This record gives sequence, C-alpha cells and structure tokens, in this order.
Amino acid sequence: MSKQQPTQFINPETPGYVGFANLPNQVHRKSVKKGFEFTLMVVGESGLGKSTLINSLFLTDLYPERIIPGAAEKIERTVQIEASTVEIEERGVKLRLTVVDTPGYGDAINCRDCFKTIISYIDEQFERYLHDESGLNRRHIIDNRVHCCFYFLSPFGHGLKPLDVAFMKAIHNKVNIVPVIAKADTLTLKERERLKKRILDEIEEHNIKIYHLPDAESDEDEDFKEQTRLLKASIPFSVVGSNQLIEAKGKKVRGRLYPWGVVEVENPEHNDFLKLRTMLITHMQDLQEVTQDLHYENFRSERLKRGGRKVESEDMNKDQILLEKEAELRRMQEMIARMQAQMQMQMQGGDGDSGALGHHV
Repeated sequence: MSKQQPTQFINPETPGYVGFANLPNQVHRKSVKKGFEFTLMVVGESGLGKSTLINSLFLTDLYPERIIPGAAEKIERTVQIEASTVEIEERGVKLRLTVVDTPGYGDAINCRDCFKTIISYIDEQFERYLHDESGLNRRHIIDNRVHCCFYFLSPFGHGLKPLDVAFMKAIHNKVNIVPVIAKADTLTLKERERLKKRILDEIEEHNIKIYHLPDAESDEDEDFKEQTRLLKASIPFSVVGSNQLIEAKGKKVRGRLYPWGVVEVENPEHNDFLKLRTMLITHMQDLQEVTQDLHYENFRSERLKRGGRKVESEDMNKDQILLEKEAELRRMQEMIARMQAQMQMQMQGGDGDSGALGHHV
C-alpha cells in the first residue's frame, strides 16, 4: 500500500510576480457582493414628466398608485418629500436606488418658501449620516445622502425663471445639480440649442454651481474621451420620457406617437435621454465621491465649527435677527416712555393735592 504524499502548495503565478496587481479584482468582488447605494432627487414643477422619465431611466414603475391633485388643491399646497426605494439587479450587480420626489414644488401661488422643505431633507440626511458615522457600530451605515439632483426646467419659456435661480442657488453647495430640459419634443432642434445656450449663460451669470463631469484621463481610450466630450456638450440635457412600446420601422421601441411620426426615447438624434442615462451610470461613482468629499465635508466642518450644534435653518437669517432686535428696542423705548408719562402724571397730581391742603389750613 503506497503512502499518500502531502499536497504541495504551488505558486499560481510566474516567478518574479508578487501578486498585489490582483487587488483591484478583490475590491471588485467585494463591491459586487456588498452592492451599491445611490440616491437621486428629482425637483421641478408638476406636469414636466419627472415620474415618467425616472420610470424610463430605470425600467421600473416607482409610482404605481399616484393621485394627481386638482388645481384647487394646489393653491395652498405645500411641498412634500416622497422617497421610494427599489432594489435593481443586473448581471449579478445589485443597486439599491432611492428616488426622492418633491410633489408640490412650484405649484402654490406663493412659492417663496417652497424649497425650505427640500433643503431641510438634504440636511437631515447629512445629519443622520454624521450621527451614524460617529456611533459605536459603523459597520452597516446606510447612505441616504442625496448624491444627485435632476432639476427639471420648463421648455415653455425663455430660460430660467426666478424660482429656478433661487432654488439652485440655495442648494448648489449641498448637492450635485444636473439641469434637465423636460418634454424636449415640444421644441425644434434650433429652439432646443438656443434654449440650452440661454440657460447655460444664465447659470454662469448667477454664479450657480452645477455638476461638471470630470475630464477623461490621458490614458483612457479615445472612445471614452469622445463620449465624455459629447456628454459635456449636451448639458443641460433635453429629454423625452415614455414607457409605451411603439412599432417603428419594423421594431418595437419606447417612444411617443404623433400624427407626423414617432419620437424615440432612446434615439440620440431625437433627444438626450440616452446621454443622460449614460452620464448617470458612468459617473455614478464620481457623483458619490463629490457628495462625500465636498458637500458632506462642508456640512461636517460647519457642524464641528458650531461645536456639534445642529444648524437651525441656516441659524436664522441675519436680517431677521436684526429686525427682531430693532422691534425689541422699540418696545423697550415705548415702555420707558409710558413709565415716564405715568410718573409725571403722579407728580402733577401730588403737587395739586398739597396746594389744596395748604389753602384749607
């Protein structure tokens, strides 16, 4: 009976090769196993096709039972926050996608404070992440921070509205803004290019910081460099959304059917839908990194400066504080004037009494 020899460990690599070049594969396997998290916020007036576009982007139905309010209900309507989370799996890669919708934005007659709810929500997610990060168990932190905001602009106009400027300026230091021109099939190609240029000029004029795609590295292939150049040139993205399958040129496509033809959602010659989706997917990691390294770090450092004290709606407006101080000062001056008047009346009354007594004696 032959004695079994112990199995000898064999070096799987060639001599002179240490093996740490395999580290990216380990990171890849770990990331795929863990899955990915991404939070997308959509903001814009009602009727611009936000829900349709999101369903088109991710081929899912996030709003199956949505009730659209009437005009009378919108008059005094406040902005609501609706977060829908869906787990998407594609070729073994899991994505936990959270879409934050903001119904009611821009619908009321007075829109002055309509975006305070949205800013509070963004800050709350930063606050929650900071709390979890500072806790004892940091192994399973759920990241609900808003990584990207699609801001929908109306195609019916001549550029940005005052509300668009005010909102984007209020959030551009908190979240990555990607401007999107909705319902682009209502514009001709010349009108579309003219509107894009006007919007970019106004964004620059008002010093609004939108998300800028990073430049392609010099060692990247030419196709990726060209793709990045085309994506940059397409901002703001003019899009069309649809979940209906229509037959065009003998094949089924998602699009919109008109008496004069079909607008194909995924045709880059018809609109920028494909470019928007490519930008979101290929730069998802960069959007998360900018959120972590820039926006969250700004929030965190601001909190540390305040000694961990929670920011109360921008610590109140300085003008508001001054007005309150002035009102308080006026109240005190009026109170002192009243007291002086009462004392004077009492003194006059006292003099009259003493005079009357002296005459009687």
